[in-house]
Formats: sequence, structure tokens, C-alpha cells
Amino acid sequence: MDEKSAVASLAALAQGMRLRVFRALVGAGPVGMTPGALSATLDVPASTLSFHLKALTRAGLVSQQRDGRTLIYRPAIAQMQDLLDYLTAHCCQGQPCVPAANRIRCDEQA
Repeated sequence: MDEKSAVASLAALAQGMRLRVFRALVGAGPVGMTPGALSATLDVPASTLSFHLKALTRAGLVSQQRDGRTLIYRPAIAQMQDLLDYLTAHCCQGQPCVPAANRIRCDEQA
């Protein structure tokens, strides 16, 4: 993933409803969800949902498939993983990360 793609993905997720939509789709996994199911789950009007799904699709975080008269939206897990890999590529200066349970906070040192 390049910087431009990372910025586009992060920008799409930087809005509360889009983040909720994406998390719901990730929860559904490869089975995906219909707009009706998403709308009911998130209690959001269909027109609002459509706007947010379009933004997530443009960013490559969501795919859309037509099944007859029904649309199925699925999370683009590979794109999500690419974004996570991009964000953590230089984590801990190349050293293994310390698990959160073992980290010492700055205010605990002394």
C-alpha cells in the first residue's frame, strides 16, 4: 500500500457512521450484509447509508456484489490488512513489540 491509498482509507474511516458501517461489515465477514440489514442494524436511513457505502467503496474498503435484485456489501479484508501493515511497518523500530499488558507507562517509571 502506498501513502495515497492509506490516506484515502483513513479518510473514509475518519467519519463516525462510516466507521460503524465498516465495523459491522467486518463483523459479518465474507458473508457480507445487504443495505437493508445494515440499515436495520445501525438504525440509519437508507439514503444516508448509501452515501457512506459509496465512500467506503471508493476507498477500496468495501466491495459490492449484485445477487439478483439484491446488493451484498462485504469488507475488503485484504485492503484492511494492507492498511494495518502499512501503519505498523516501522513499529518499534523493527524490534518485536512489547505486549500491552507488559508496557510501562511514562508516569509509572521512577
